[in-house]
Amino acid sequence: MLLAILLAIVMTAPLIIHLGSETQLVDSIGDPLYLTWQVAWFGHALLHDPLHLLQTNLYFPIKNNLVFTDVLFGYLPAGLFATTGPHAALVVHNLIVIFTFALAFLGAFLLARELGAGAWGGVAAGAAFAYAPWKLAQSGHLQILSSGGIPLSLYLLVRGYRRGSGRLIVAGWLVAAWQMTLGFNLGLQLAYLLLVLGVVVVVRWLRRGRPHPGGAVRASAVGVAAFVVVTALVAASYLRVQHDYPEAKMPTSEVAYFSPPPRAFLAASRYDWLWSGPTSHTRATMRWSVEQTLFPGVTVVLLALLGLASTSYSRRLRAGLVAATIVCVALSLGLPSATHPDRGLTPFRVLRDFAPGWNGVRTPGRINNLTSLALALLAGAGIALIVRSVRGLRMRGAAHLAPAALVGAILLEGFGPLPHVHVPAPPSGQFAALAPQLNLPTKAGLDGLYAYWGIGGFPRMANAASSFDPAVVRDIRAASRVFPSPRSVQFFRRLGIRTVILHRRLARGTPWRDVAHRSIAGLGITRRDEGDLVMYRLGH
Repeated sequence: MLLAILLAIVMTAPLIIHLGSETQLVDSIGDPLYLTWQVAWFGHALLHDPLHLLQTNLYFPIKNNLVFTDVLFGYLPAGLFATTGPHAALVVHNLIVIFTFALAFLGAFLLARELGAGAWGGVAAGAAFAYAPWKLAQSGHLQILSSGGIPLSLYLLVRGYRRGSGRLIVAGWLVAAWQMTLGFNLGLQLAYLLLVLGVVVVVRWLRRGRPHPGGAVRASAVGVAAFVVVTALVAASYLRVQHDYPEAKMPTSEVAYFSPPPRAFLAASRYDWLWSGPTSHTRATMRWSVEQTLFPGVTVVLLALLGLASTSYSRRLRAGLVAATIVCVALSLGLPSATHPDRGLTPFRVLRDFAPGWNGVRTPGRINNLTSLALALLAGAGIALIVRSVRGLRMRGAAHLAPAALVGAILLEGFGPLPHVHVPAPPSGQFAALAPQLNLPTKAGLDGLYAYWGIGGFPRMANAASSFDPAVVRDIRAASRVFPSPRSVQFFRRLGIRTVILHRRLARGTPWRDVAHRSIAGLGITRRDEGDLVMYRLGH
C-alpha cells in the first residue's frame, strides 16, 4: 500500500504540491473541471437535497440531467469535502486522481501475485497497469483513470474462490459493484468480463462432474445479487436518458471518427517523456490523438512475450490472457472507416449492434484498459521467470537488481510528466447575478469551466457539458449566437433564463466576439459592464 501511494505521488508530481492551485489537464479545461464540479455536486446534493441528486444546477431547464454523461457515483462521500468552493473541490479532485493511480497499482499487484507472479511480478504488473503509456492521454478523464476496482475485484474473487472464503467472494462482488458506479465506460467492460469469466467457470464445473461447491454458492448469490442490484440502479438512469433523448445514442459516424486505426498502438501520447518524439509522426496521422494513442510500452510487451514461457501461471491462464489481449485489441479498433462508417464487419460493430449498453459508447479505444491489464499480468509472469532464472545462477543481488531495473523501465515509459495547468479564477460578481443564468460563449469545454466556477453557490444555469447535446441545449446554443436578437431574447425568457453573462476574454475569436457591441434597443433588457463581464438582465 505504501509503495502504491509513493509511486502515485511521484508519477503525478508535482500535483501533490499544488493540489488546490493547479489541475491535470490534457487538451482543454472542460473535462477535468466538469468532473471536479460533479464530485462537488454530490456533496451539495447529499447535504441539501439528496432525493434530487440527479437534478443538478446545470442544463436548465432539463430535469434529471446528471446522467447525460459518465457519473462518478462511487465518489459520493468525497463530495462532502468539496462543496464550499472551487478551491476545496479542486483539492478533492486532485487527491482522487492520485488515489486512482495508487488503487490501480495495488489492484494489479495483488491480482498478479495471487495468480502466481510473486512479489516482483506483482510490482511489475501494478506498474504496467497503473502507468501504461496510453493513460497519459487520458489524464484529464477521471472516469477512465478510475480503473483500479477492476483488478482489485478480480483479486478478491480469485482468492475467495480458491480458498472457499465467503467474505472474500462477497467483498470481490462489492468492489465490482463499486466499480460499476464510476461510469459505464469502464463498467461495461467489467460487466462483460465478469460474464465471460462466469461462463468459463460454469463450463469447467460441468466438465469436472459438478463437484460440490461448498459455501461459495451462498456467498456468490449474495455478491452477485448486490452487483446486479447496484448495476441495475445505475443503468436505469442511463437507459431512461436513452429512451427520452434518442440523440444520446452515439451516431455511427461519431464512433467511427473516434475509432483508432491499428497503427494507434505505435503512437504514444504527446505527454510521454520517452516516446513522444519517436512516435510523433505516427501520432500526427491520428484524427483525435487523445483517444487514438494506444501505445502499450516496449518493456511491457517484451516482458509479456517472455511471460508466455513462464510456468508461474498455468498454461490455460496464459492462453486466456493472450486470447483476452487479442480480443480487446480487436474491439478497441472500433469501426474501420470514418468516411464509410456503416461498412465493414468488426468485433466492435457486433457489440454495438447486439450487446446491451454498447450503443452509447463513443470511444472504442478505451477498451484498451483491459488490453493493458492482460499485458500487465503477462508482464508480471515474465518478471517472475527472470527472477527465477537469475536465482538459479546464484548471482548475489541480481535477483532484485534485474527486476527492479525492469520495473524502472516500465515506469520510465509511462512517465509524463502529466500536464499541470493553472485554473482560471472565477470572475468576481458573476454568480451574484440572478439565476437561471446562461454564460457565453457556450460550448462543452467552457461550460465545464462555468460549472467549476459555480461550486459553492451552485446557481442554476443553462450551460451544459455532456457527452451529447439534447435538443434544448442545441437550441440554446444556436440562439445564443445571435443574442441579443428579439427572437433569442424571447426564447430565453420562455425557458426561464433571467440573466445572460458574456465573458469578453473567452469570447475572443468565437462567434460571440461581437455580442457586447450589438444593440439592445427595444428589447426590454438591460446591460451592465463589469470589467471582463457584460451582464444582461432579461426581466420577466
